[in-house]
Amino acid sequence: MAPPTNHELNAKREEYCVSITPERKYYRCGNTWIKRSLRPTEWQQHNGFIYVPMLNMQRVINEGACLKFLAERTDIPLPKFYACFEDDGAGCLVTEYVEGVGMNDLDEEQQKVVTQELQKHMETLKTLTSNTWGGPGGLVLPPYRLMRRSDGRPWRMRPREEHNLVFCHNDLSANNVIVDPDSLKIKAIIDWEYSGFFPREFESNFYTRPGPSVALPGEVDDVDMLMGIIEKEKM
Repeated sequence: MAPPTNHELNAKREEYCVSITPERKYYRCGNTWIKRSLRPTEWQQHNGFIYVPMLNMQRVINEGACLKFLAERTDIPLPKFYACFEDDGAGCLVTEYVEGVGMNDLDEEQQKVVTQELQKHMETLKTLTSNTWGGPGGLVLPPYRLMRRSDGRPWRMRPREEHNLVFCHNDLSANNVIVDPDSLKIKAIIDWEYSGFFPREFESNFYTRPGPSVALPGEVDDVDMLMGIIEKEKM
Protein backbone atom coordinates (compact mmCIF):
# COMPACT_ATOMS: atom_id res chain seq x y z
CA MET A 1 0.00 0.00 0.00
CA ALA A 2 1.35 3.45 -0.94
CA PRO A 3 2.02 5.91 1.90
CA PRO A 4 -0.79 8.45 2.43
CA THR A 5 -0.61 11.98 1.14
CA ASN A 6 -1.00 14.97 3.42
CA HIS A 7 -4.38 15.68 1.86
CA GLU A 8 -5.57 12.12 2.58
CA LEU A 9 -4.49 12.30 6.22
CA ASN A 10 -6.15 15.67 6.78
CA ALA A 11 -9.36 14.42 5.17
CA LYS A 12 -9.78 11.84 7.93
CA ARG A 13 -8.55 13.72 10.99
CA GLU A 14 -9.92 12.46 14.28
CA GLU A 15 -11.81 14.61 16.76
CA TYR A 16 -9.79 17.52 18.21
CA CYS A 17 -7.05 17.13 15.58
CA VAL A 18 -6.86 20.57 13.96
CA SER A 19 -4.00 20.01 11.52
CA ILE A 20 -1.59 17.45 10.12
CA THR A 21 1.64 18.62 8.51
CA PRO A 22 4.41 16.54 6.93
CA GLU A 23 6.06 16.42 10.37
CA ARG A 24 3.38 16.93 13.06
CA LYS A 25 -0.14 16.34 14.25
CA TYR A 26 -1.73 19.16 16.26
CA TYR A 27 -4.68 18.84 18.63
CA ARG A 28 -6.69 21.41 20.49
CA CYS A 29 -9.13 20.52 23.25
CA GLY A 30 -10.38 23.62 25.06
CA ASN A 31 -7.34 25.43 26.41
CA THR A 32 -5.03 22.45 25.88
CA TRP A 33 -2.69 22.17 22.90
CA ILE A 34 -0.94 18.96 21.86
CA LYS A 35 1.91 18.68 19.39
CA ARG A 36 2.85 15.16 18.33
CA SER A 37 5.56 14.00 15.96
CA LEU A 38 4.49 11.60 13.25
CA ARG A 39 5.17 7.90 13.60
CA PRO A 40 6.87 6.13 10.67
CA THR A 41 3.49 4.68 9.67
CA GLU A 42 2.29 8.28 9.15
CA TRP A 43 5.14 9.46 6.94
CA GLN A 44 3.67 10.95 3.83
CA GLN A 45 4.02 10.72 0.09
CA HIS A 46 5.27 13.84 -1.68
CA ASN A 47 5.75 13.85 -5.46
CA GLY A 48 6.14 10.08 -5.48
CA PHE A 49 8.64 9.95 -2.60
CA ILE A 50 8.27 9.40 1.14
CA TYR A 51 9.11 12.50 3.17
CA VAL A 52 11.12 11.45 6.25
CA PRO A 53 11.10 14.17 8.98
CA MET A 54 14.56 14.63 10.44
CA LEU A 55 15.05 14.30 14.21
CA ASN A 56 11.29 14.54 14.49
CA MET A 57 10.65 12.92 17.87
CA GLN A 58 13.81 14.35 19.42
CA ARG A 59 12.79 17.91 18.55
CA VAL A 60 9.46 17.59 20.36
CA ILE A 61 11.12 16.05 23.42
CA ASN A 62 13.72 18.81 23.43
CA GLU A 63 11.03 21.48 23.28
CA GLY A 64 9.33 20.06 26.36
CA ALA A 65 12.60 20.07 28.31
CA CYS A 66 13.32 23.65 27.23
CA LEU A 67 9.86 24.96 28.20
CA LYS A 68 10.13 23.38 31.65
CA PHE A 69 13.67 24.71 32.14
CA LEU A 70 12.82 28.27 31.09
CA ALA A 71 9.59 28.42 33.10
CA GLU A 72 11.54 27.56 36.25
CA ARG A 73 14.27 30.15 35.66
CA THR A 74 12.86 33.13 33.76
CA ASP A 75 9.80 35.33 33.35
CA ILE A 76 9.79 34.91 29.57
CA PRO A 77 6.17 34.49 28.39
CA LEU A 78 5.70 30.83 27.45
CA PRO A 79 2.82 28.40 26.95
CA LYS A 80 2.16 26.70 30.28
CA PHE A 81 3.90 23.32 30.24
CA TYR A 82 1.81 20.27 31.20
CA ALA A 83 3.65 17.18 29.97
CA CYS A 84 6.10 15.82 27.44
CA PHE A 85 6.70 12.14 26.74
CA GLU A 86 7.49 9.50 24.14
CA ASP A 87 4.75 7.10 23.05
CA ASP A 88 5.27 4.32 20.51
CA GLY A 89 7.88 6.17 18.50
CA ALA A 90 6.24 9.59 18.73
CA GLY A 91 7.11 12.58 20.87
CA CYS A 92 4.11 14.28 22.52
CA LEU A 93 4.11 17.77 24.01
CA VAL A 94 1.10 18.98 26.00
CA THR A 95 0.83 22.70 26.77
CA GLU A 96 -1.64 25.49 27.27
CA TYR A 97 -3.24 26.87 24.10
CA VAL A 98 -2.36 30.56 23.91
CA GLU A 99 -4.88 32.90 22.28
CA GLY A 100 -3.50 35.76 20.22
CA VAL A 101 -2.03 36.63 16.83
CA GLY A 102 1.39 36.07 15.39
CA MET A 103 3.75 39.02 15.38
CA ASN A 104 3.88 38.51 11.60
CA ASP A 105 0.17 39.44 11.38
CA LEU A 106 0.77 42.94 12.77
CA ASP A 107 1.57 46.05 10.78
CA GLU A 108 5.06 47.54 10.75
CA GLU A 109 4.48 50.08 13.53
CA GLN A 110 2.89 47.48 15.79
CA GLN A 111 5.79 45.11 15.20
CA LYS A 112 8.22 47.80 16.34
CA VAL A 113 6.38 47.97 19.68
CA VAL A 114 6.51 44.20 20.10
CA THR A 115 10.19 44.10 19.14
CA GLN A 116 11.08 46.32 22.10
CA GLU A 117 9.64 43.78 24.53
CA LEU A 118 10.99 40.81 22.59
CA GLN A 119 14.54 42.13 22.73
CA LYS A 120 14.32 42.27 26.54
CA HIS A 121 13.38 38.59 26.60
CA MET A 122 16.27 37.80 24.28
CA GLU A 123 18.62 39.54 26.71
CA THR A 124 17.20 37.36 29.49
CA LEU A 125 18.07 34.25 27.48
CA LYS A 126 21.67 35.43 27.23
CA THR A 127 21.98 35.50 31.02
CA LEU A 128 21.53 31.71 31.03
CA THR A 129 24.96 30.21 30.40
CA SER A 130 26.56 26.78 30.35
CA ASN A 131 29.66 24.96 29.19
CA THR A 132 27.53 22.06 27.88
CA TRP A 133 25.98 22.25 24.42
CA GLY A 134 22.28 21.71 23.71
CA GLY A 135 19.02 21.46 25.56
CA PRO A 136 18.47 20.74 29.26
CA GLY A 137 17.59 17.13 28.45
CA GLY A 138 20.97 16.52 26.83
CA LEU A 139 19.95 16.70 23.16
CA VAL A 140 22.08 18.84 20.84
CA LEU A 141 19.94 19.43 17.77
CA PRO A 142 20.96 21.36 14.66
CA PRO A 143 19.01 24.60 14.28
CA TYR A 144 16.51 24.66 11.43
CA ARG A 145 18.84 26.47 9.03
CA LEU A 146 21.61 23.91 9.64
CA MET A 147 19.36 20.87 9.35
CA ARG A 148 20.27 20.24 5.72
CA ARG A 149 23.86 19.60 6.86
CA SER A 150 22.75 17.06 9.48
CA ASP A 151 23.19 13.31 9.12
CA GLY A 152 19.95 12.69 11.01
CA ARG A 153 21.50 12.20 14.44
CA PRO A 154 21.83 14.61 17.38
CA TRP A 155 25.26 16.20 17.56
CA ARG A 156 27.83 15.01 20.12
CA MET A 157 29.80 18.03 21.30
CA ARG A 158 32.74 18.47 23.65
CA PRO A 159 32.02 20.56 26.77
CA ARG A 160 33.78 23.91 26.86
CA GLU A 161 36.15 24.96 29.59
CA GLU A 162 34.25 28.23 30.09
CA HIS A 163 30.52 28.73 30.65
CA ASN A 164 30.22 30.89 27.54
CA LEU A 165 27.41 29.12 25.74
CA VAL A 166 24.12 31.03 26.00
CA PHE A 167 20.55 29.84 25.72
CA CYS A 168 19.27 30.32 22.16
CA HIS A 169 15.81 29.90 20.67
CA ASN A 170 17.31 29.19 17.22
CA ASP A 171 14.01 29.47 15.31
CA LEU A 172 12.73 32.90 16.28
CA SER A 173 10.72 33.99 13.27
CA ALA A 174 7.90 36.50 13.74
CA ASN A 175 5.20 33.82 13.56
CA ASN A 176 6.65 32.20 16.71
CA VAL A 177 5.78 35.27 18.80
CA ILE A 178 2.14 35.27 19.95
CA VAL A 179 0.82 38.74 20.76
CA ASP A 180 -2.29 40.30 22.28
CA PRO A 181 -3.58 42.34 19.30
CA ASP A 182 -5.03 45.06 21.57
CA SER A 183 -2.27 45.66 24.11
CA LEU A 184 0.57 44.44 21.84
CA LYS A 185 2.01 42.56 24.82
CA ILE A 186 3.69 39.25 24.08
CA LYS A 187 1.56 36.39 25.38
CA ALA A 188 3.95 33.57 24.48
CA ILE A 189 7.08 32.74 22.55
CA ILE A 190 6.55 29.31 21.01
CA ASP A 191 8.32 26.52 19.07
CA TRP A 192 11.46 25.88 21.11
CA GLU A 193 12.31 22.61 19.29
CA TYR A 194 15.85 23.63 18.31
CA SER A 195 16.67 25.48 21.51
CA GLY A 196 19.47 25.03 23.98
CA PHE A 197 22.92 26.29 24.90
CA PHE A 198 24.94 27.37 21.87
CA PRO A 199 27.49 30.05 20.94
CA ARG A 200 25.96 33.52 20.71
CA GLU A 201 26.39 33.52 16.95
CA PHE A 202 23.65 30.89 16.60
CA GLU A 203 20.83 33.27 17.61
CA SER A 204 19.72 35.37 14.66
CA ASN A 205 17.00 38.04 14.63
CA PHE A 206 14.75 36.43 12.05
CA TYR A 207 11.74 38.09 13.69
CA THR A 208 12.73 41.45 12.19
CA ARG A 209 11.32 40.50 8.77
CA PRO A 210 8.71 38.13 7.30
CA GLY A 211 9.68 34.58 6.45
CA PRO A 212 11.27 31.47 7.95
CA SER A 213 14.42 31.15 10.06
CA VAL A 214 16.79 30.86 7.11
CA ALA A 215 18.69 33.39 5.03
CA LEU A 216 16.45 34.89 2.35
CA PRO A 217 17.69 36.18 -1.02
CA GLY A 218 19.95 39.17 -0.42
CA GLU A 219 20.72 38.22 3.21
CA VAL A 220 24.02 36.92 4.55
CA ASP A 221 23.86 33.14 5.03
CA ASP A 222 25.72 32.20 8.22
CA VAL A 223 25.45 28.41 7.83
CA ASP A 224 29.04 27.84 6.70
CA MET A 225 30.37 29.96 9.57
CA LEU A 226 28.29 28.09 12.15
CA MET A 227 29.24 24.70 10.74
CA GLY A 228 32.87 25.74 11.06
CA ILE A 229 32.33 26.26 14.81
CA ILE A 230 30.56 22.91 15.07
CA GLU A 231 33.25 20.92 13.28
CA LYS A 232 35.93 22.23 15.64
CA GLU A 233 34.05 21.13 18.77
CA LYS A 234 32.40 17.87 17.73
CA MET A 235 33.33 14.71 19.60
